[in-house]
Order: sequence, then C-alpha cells, then structure tokens
Amino acid sequence: MLETDLSLLIDAAHEAGRIARGFTGPQARVWDKPDGAGPVTEADLAVNEMLEDKLRSARPDYGWLSEESLDNTDRQAAKRVFIIDPIDGTRSFIEGSNTWAHSLAIAEQGVVTAAVVYLPMRDKLYHAETGKGAFMNNAPISPSMRSALAGASLLAARPVMQPQHWHGPVPDVSRSHRPSLAYRLALVAEGRYDAMLTLRPTWEWDVAAGDLLLREAGAITSDRFGKALLFNNPDPRLSGMVAGGQDVHAQLTQALSAS
Repeated sequence: MLETDLSLLIDAAHEAGRIARGFTGPQARVWDKPDGAGPVTEADLAVNEMLEDKLRSARPDYGWLSEESLDNTDRQAAKRVFIIDPIDGTRSFIEGSNTWAHSLAIAEQGVVTAAVVYLPMRDKLYHAETGKGAFMNNAPISPSMRSALAGASLLAARPVMQPQHWHGPVPDVSRSHRPSLAYRLALVAEGRYDAMLTLRPTWEWDVAAGDLLLREAGAITSDRFGKALLFNNPDPRLSGMVAGGQDVHAQLTQALSAS
C-alpha cells in the first residue's frame, strides 16, 4: 500500500528526533548564519540532510523548501512542496532546553494538506491532514473558543505589545512566549492558549505545519492583515501571523495597526 503523505511525515519526524537527540545541545557545533539570520548547529544540518534524502526520495515530484537548504525556483513549478524546518527553536536546542521542534508540512497549490510538529524531548507529536482533524499523540485537539480578547492568553514576543502596533490601547491580555514558533501554534491548536501573534515577516517553514494544525483543530489563521495564508511563495515570507478562535482572532486583527 502506498504510504500516505502524513504517514511519511510522521516517520520522518521520528527519525529527525532520533538524529537530533544524538547531539548534546551546548556541545553541538554552532555557526552564525550570514546577514544576522541566527545560529545553526550541526544537528540542524544533519536532520535536514536526512529529511531531504528521505522525503524527496519518496516524493521526487514534490518541491522542496527548507530553512537549511539553498532555495531555488524549481519548487515554484511543483504542484506539491515540502516545507520544512529541521529544528525550530535552535536557540533552545543550543541551550540544552527541551522546547524545540521538527516542523514538517506539505502544501498543494499554496495550501497545507499534511503537517507534523514533533517535540522529541517532550514526547509530543502533533499531526493533521486536510479534512481529518488535528491530534496530539493521537488524541483529538481543539482550540479555545473564548469570546473576549480582554483577559485572553496570548503567545507573542514582548515587542508585539508596543503601542505603535495597535489602533487604540494595547489589549489587556496575558502574554507568554515559547522559543519555537511551531510549538506556539500547536499550543493554540490544543487550546492551552487563546491566541498567537507575530508581526514581523515570518518564514513559511516556521508556520506551515502549525497553520494546518490550527485550521483542522477549528481555529482561524491569517496574516497580520487578516488575509488567508498561502505557501510556496517566490519570497517565502508571510506578513506575520495571527491565530486563535474565531472571536479572539477577529478582535486581534481589528485591533492591529495596518503599519
């Protein structure tokens, strides 16, 4: 029987976890990427190499977009594309913390259809595929359906709460943060937080898998302007991201400044 896209991603995520756990965080060799793009470790590169070999061998007609691979225009001609972050939360990995994830997604004509977010050090595997719901360790998940933005729990970096980002007063929310953007999205998908917000240009590989987890769980996703997210763009950066239950998502996008 032909392996489904989702089962392929789940197998690959488990193998990624085995490889990443073979490195020891602070002892892994670290480089700084050019142009202030952040750190990369030998673990990121080893995981990326395995994923590219495994996934592209299984689906040679799919395009490839990964944080740790040189991008090219070939993926633009593909009907389906892998969108991969080998280790999301690299700084957490370097510190020896456990809040880093493997983020694996497949998009078809710009829409994510299969997704996995795996945190091997926390033994959490989130998965989703179109029309079949979202799950954490095979248990169905659903988001918060809170109606009021005031008092909501929001996952966001501290600068998001600066006054210039909002039309009126800064919303009265409880702000928290996690180093992995993919994990932040998964936490909203399972209802542990009411919403997630990032305003700066956002790489597709950070949010592609989380986008499907959220939508299949029953949450709403968009860019910071309220527009639906589309993936496999020539420039793989989105205009931020807003995610949450229907009411909180609507209030967040309405409250945000357009600038």
